[in-house]
Amino acid sequence: MTKRELVMRIAKETGLNQQDVYAVVQKTLDYIVESLVRGEKVEFRNFGVFEVQERKARIGRNPNHPSQVVTIPQRRVVKFKPGRIMRRDITKTAR
Repeated sequence: MTKRELVMRIAKETGLNQQDVYAVVQKTLDYIVESLVRGEKVEFRNFGVFEVQERKARIGRNPNHPSQVVTIPQRRVVKFKPGRIMRRDITKTAR
């Protein structure tokens, strides 16, 4: 699902116009990113938790030239942990 598909679906179900729904969805995403940039955890009950983690610097190998050593620098990554209800619903449909 794309952002546009989400906006269209919400607009259709609520009767709101697409521009207003788009503005709310975009502002929500902007605030989530702002919080993650500040290193804060973003938690939506029953949906999941977004948090930033530091990955340590490490040594890797170039797959095209395995003898060549490559230094992979330290970096920040976003981790998502699904909430209980999401995890339950996804595992239920996988069976």
